[in-house]
Amino acid sequence: MREVVKNKIGHIIVGTSVSLMDVLRLMDEKHTKMLFVFESDFFISIITIGDIQRAIINGVSLQDPITGIIDRNKVYAHDTQTEEEIKHLMLQERSPYMPILDSTGNLIDVALWEESFVQTVVDIREKIDLPVIIMAGGKGTRLKPITNVIPKPLVPVGDKTILEVIMDQFEGIGCHKFYMSVNYKADMMKYYLRQLDHKYDIEFFMEDKPLGTIGSVSLLKGKITTPFFVSNCDSINEQDYRDVWDYHVNNHNDMTIVTMVKSFKIPYGVIETGEDGLMTALKEKPEQTYQVNTGVYILNPDLIDDIPKGVFFHITHLMEKVQARGGRVGCFPVSEHSWKDMGEWPEYLKMINVL
Repeated sequence: MREVVKNKIGHIIVGTSVSLMDVLRLMDEKHTKMLFVFESDFFISIITIGDIQRAIINGVSLQDPITGIIDRNKVYAHDTQTEEEIKHLMLQERSPYMPILDSTGNLIDVALWEESFVQTVVDIREKIDLPVIIMAGGKGTRLKPITNVIPKPLVPVGDKTILEVIMDQFEGIGCHKFYMSVNYKADMMKYYLRQLDHKYDIEFFMEDKPLGTIGSVSLLKGKITTPFFVSNCDSINEQDYRDVWDYHVNNHNDMTIVTMVKSFKIPYGVIETGEDGLMTALKEKPEQTYQVNTGVYILNPDLIDDIPKGVFFHITHLMEKVQARGGRVGCFPVSEHSWKDMGEWPEYLKMINVL
């Protein structure tokens, strides 16, 4: 491997035998969505968070090696191209690192986004303009005593509130119309938002009594006629939600849940037993992986009719209802560290240290 290449990407190189889970962990650790795959010193391909997400959606085990999901037909630059042609390719592929190959397929250099684009480049990806429902009516009891004073959506994260961070992310991909379910300290939230220099397009609707995690959406019947996002008010997700929308549309889902890949490693040897207590298997420090609900969804508009009006109704009830009639409830996975939760004090303290 050339020294110039090693200096640029030496920290984000993996071999073909590493598992999908290890790739996810390295991406989180290095704060990147792309790694370079090598066999010895020979460049094989790049692997992206999108490759991992598609593999999970297709049922590939996170313990499997990445060799089975490597796309060897990705678009790369060549040493015969001009600097401007390579920059155009980076923009087209939205790639922070662009491999530059010679005529034999050897990696001879890597173009870096921060070196190629000194000034901020406008997002050329197509925007989407879907309604967004923010569930902001809860009391935030797990964050007491701070929520005795202010509602959870106004808890600060850096120089903004969690509510602003969430809405800014949606505005960044083109979503501008917000519906906000409110109850606890609703007047304080309305007052705070009115004082901001940036004015959000928000229509508030009052949840007069607790209606569960989705019950209040029944109050919007007849107002929303397109697919829409639903988001809680206690987590931040680094995922570009346009990817979730593409998945929702391409898979003809009725509902899509944004899930977080969570892994638990048992630090002991685990023994499985059968009849008469005889050992049937021994697993040394096994790892279990789950997809955890992050509280962000895309729903088709007809699902509003499935939410009973004025009745306590959780999003899980809606999932079960859709599945029971043969509907499609899809799950779009994100990595563990790309999702930051502030629902409880330990998680909130971790969040504000990261941001």
